[in-house]
Amino acid sequence: MNHLAYLDAGSGSLIVQAVVGGVAGVAVAAKLYWRRLVSRFRRQPSDQGPAA
Repeated sequence: MNHLAYLDAGSGSLIVQAVVGGVAGVAVAAKLYWRRLVSRFRRQPSDQGPAA
C-alpha cells in the first residue's frame, strides 16, 4: 500500500513558521525563568553599613 503526500510551498512555509515561533517562545520563557532562578541565588545587599 503506497501513501503519497504532497507538500507545496505554502505548507512548507507554515511548518517553518511554526518551528521558528516555537523556538522563539521557548527562548522567551527560558529568559524569564532564568532571571527568576538567578534572583533567588543572588546575594541581597544588607541594610547595615560598615560601623564607623
